[in-house]
Amino acid sequence: MHLINASLNHALRVPLAAEIHSRPFLQLDAPELITHLAVYSNDAQEQGMSNMQAQHATLAALCTHFGVTGPSGEAKYFYYDFGRFRLKWECHTEFATFTFAEHCAAPLPLAQAFESMPLEQLPQQWLAGLKGKLMVAAHVVLERAVEPADTYMQGLSRVFEGNTLAGSEVLQGGELWTDFTIQSDGFSRFIIRDAGMRSQQSGRLVQRVLEIETYRMFALLGLPYAMQAAPTLNAIENELATLAAAMVETDADKARGDDGAAEQALLDRITRLAARIEKLSLDNSYRFSASKAYMGLVRARIEELREVRIEGIPTVEEFMDRRLTPAMNTCAAMASRQEAMAQRIANTNDLLRTRVGIVQELQNRQILQSMNERAAQQLRLQQAVEGLSVAAISYYVIGLFSYTGKAAKVMGLPVNPEILVGALVPFVAAGVWLGLRRLHHKLHAH
Repeated sequence: MHLINASLNHALRVPLAAEIHSRPFLQLDAPELITHLAVYSNDAQEQGMSNMQAQHATLAALCTHFGVTGPSGEAKYFYYDFGRFRLKWECHTEFATFTFAEHCAAPLPLAQAFESMPLEQLPQQWLAGLKGKLMVAAHVVLERAVEPADTYMQGLSRVFEGNTLAGSEVLQGGELWTDFTIQSDGFSRFIIRDAGMRSQQSGRLVQRVLEIETYRMFALLGLPYAMQAAPTLNAIENELATLAAAMVETDADKARGDDGAAEQALLDRITRLAARIEKLSLDNSYRFSASKAYMGLVRARIEELREVRIEGIPTVEEFMDRRLTPAMNTCAAMASRQEAMAQRIANTNDLLRTRVGIVQELQNRQILQSMNERAAQQLRLQQAVEGLSVAAISYYVIGLFSYTGKAAKVMGLPVNPEILVGALVPFVAAGVWLGLRRLHHKLHAH
């Protein structure tokens, strides 16, 4: 049964299946000369372009010079044979690589080979357009081994200016020589000797070596960030220690009846400190994470070389452990220090907020106590006013009875108004007082 109907496929099935084949290695057959460039468009965002757009523009300019149609805007890989050289272009998250390969009709002496690289075939105007963008520039000479490694290495000092030469037997049939140093021509140099490699092994080996050099340089991008972050972290740490000491001193102020102003001032300072460490983390976290990821790729590519030591020469793995690992440890230590500092500041912030909350609760308790005292005063005042109210109401009620008695006397009834009023005073006062008490009870019950 065949899947003739493409609608049966998931929308991402074909792109995901093609992803594993999207970066094939070059087909190389010694002798070959290779120039490798890694372009880092760190100013693309400032120009309002993404990294892919900037890298495609660079590739399109090269293709236009040679009258070749470039790839589509979504392509991440491009290969083309220009006749005099072949180009393999790859676009990564942060950079793009241009690998130019030229096959030689006959082997060349090493010094002459490094002067006859495919770089000579590229337009100078296009190279000038890469100003400030090149992160990696490397030359690779791929040749067949015609003499033993011990004899061959004696003449390598003519092409390598570095003091430390690294080399090893790789992939059970190849040799790798380099010093990982940028030479006087601005390029790092690699020599790969084919001493019996199988078909297609040369292309894989060259790609792994170039990836080691590329990822090594991008892993080191985190080191300047770590060095710049160290003074800032030192200042933040010193200020945090000062704040911790000030928190202890505020205990004495609190015992003397401080109203919490000291804690509020400390809380403002620790908040500003938290903002500083957060900004530092935002500036550095991506770079440190990227360096860690690139270092993982470097180690993976070195492991794939399956190195065998050449007596008296450090291997690539040893060279990286001695030179690259300390720099990566610095980045990792600085990233851990940032996280630890942020956690310490957060703990101090929580402690201060707890203390401020306790002070506020004490202040609220004092306010409630003063309100209770005022309520008691108002109650006593109300009770005093209530006694006056009984007397006033009783006075007016007795007045009414007095007028009634006088009216009855005028009408001829045998009533003495004075005696009547005097007899009614206790009863009226008691009745008014009982009425007000009942009214208060009903209000409280409601």
